[in-house]
Amino acid sequence: MTEILVLYYSRGGATAELARQACRGIESVPGASAKLRSVPPVSAESEGPARPVPASGAPYATLEDLRAADGVLLGSPTRFGNMAAPMKYFLDGTGGLWLAGALAGKPAGVFTSTQTQHGGQESTLLSMMLPLLHHGMFLVGLPYTEAALHRTAGGGTPYGASHVAGSQDSVQLTGEERELVQALGRRVAALAVRLAASSAP
Repeated sequence: MTEILVLYYSRGGATAELARQACRGIESVPGASAKLRSVPPVSAESEGPARPVPASGAPYATLEDLRAADGVLLGSPTRFGNMAAPMKYFLDGTGGLWLAGALAGKPAGVFTSTQTQHGGQESTLLSMMLPLLHHGMFLVGLPYTEAALHRTAGGGTPYGASHVAGSQDSVQLTGEERELVQALGRRVAALAVRLAASSAP
């Protein structure tokens, strides 16, 4: 099976829900399977290190999860138009994978959640793409051939899937947001399956 790592950070639950829906899209592709992982929060040294196992949600990712994956989807809430610090901290620790070229030639996509419609979704998605480009990954977006991109009144961009939580911090995705994040999962998985088949002896 071609394995796609869905790696996310979430505090309010919306990004976690996007990650779960991305897994559904991945699992709909014959020959592909999803592996759901999260990154731990970061805190001041005086507060102590994060527990090795989260109290709830997906297990924390390791660098080996990233190395072993055939494709990757990254998800983070927006922090002033950028990815959240825990995701950045995890990615900053992937220098050894970069030196080994371990992620080069693998497909990747990104997704995010914001409270407001103009909360920096697209710049956050682009910020997550930068380290993936340095790793030599193939970036997968959402083309306008995805009909839900024309209909959405909430999240959804050509750069990746997204969700607008609104003033009530709703974790509930709209139909279009759910459709688009599943489509992103399918697109990354389908490309990973094709790449694996083309490199098979």
